[in-house]
Amino acid sequence: MYSKLDSSLPFMKMHGLGNDFVVLDARAQRLEVTPALAIALADRHRGIGFDQLALITAGQGADAHLTFYNADGSTSAACGNATRCIARHIMNETGQAALTLTTDRGALQAVDAGQGLTSVNMGHPQVDWQDIPLAEAMQTLELPIEGGPTATGMGNPHCTFFVQDATAVPLDQFGARYEHHPLFPQRTNVQVASVVGPDHLRMRVWERGVGITLASGSSSCATAVAASRRGLTGRTVRIDLDGGTLTVDWRDDGVWVTGATMHVASGVLTAQWLASV
Repeated sequence: MYSKLDSSLPFMKMHGLGNDFVVLDARAQRLEVTPALAIALADRHRGIGFDQLALITAGQGADAHLTFYNADGSTSAACGNATRCIARHIMNETGQAALTLTTDRGALQAVDAGQGLTSVNMGHPQVDWQDIPLAEAMQTLELPIEGGPTATGMGNPHCTFFVQDATAVPLDQFGARYEHHPLFPQRTNVQVASVVGPDHLRMRVWERGVGITLASGSSSCATAVAASRRGLTGRTVRIDLDGGTLTVDWRDDGVWVTGATMHVASGVLTAQWLASV
């Protein structure tokens, strides 16, 4: 809960390719986010609405620390598009062209990629079953699930299905089914992807704790890694999502994701609304 219910609370609304976020900046004030507050803020009718909530706090040895909450109040160690959005905000604020942001995923590097684009290194992918994690020991390239999806960790678990036509999959049913598959004890993000051409994928996303989203940075990273591991693409991939296009480059130092960001608005949550949560 917000620590001063008699005061209004500033927020920012941002999105990366329609993957949208409410951002709270606690670098200069003390804020406590509870699952109840996150759920109330996520309500698109009675709150603000978001796919993820991001909390910025002062970084130790870094430019800032980021904590992420899903629409159902659960937390996530990684959120690529929110990290890119906040990196762009801090770059605009400070004039810096490169940042270090810490998350529960670890320290992430962000750079101005030019032409209004922002790149973030989401770290090395996790491809061993215990790191993703899966419920039992197995190879992760093709899981013993119908469709043979690939499991990848990017600080959060991912299950990627390669299909003939990603747009034809009933994702509302498909994603809900596999998010809670028993092989994933922490639930999983679900992607369906199809090969469009050399190093070019079409992907759609179901995010755990959220549902269908127009884009996802960590899902794009996981899908690019899975496609490369399976020999479907190289290590640099263009990914077309429902909300736009990201470029993912799996380098020796980690998986970099690059794309556009948007700071939509800044506003305040009223004391009346905060007291109702």
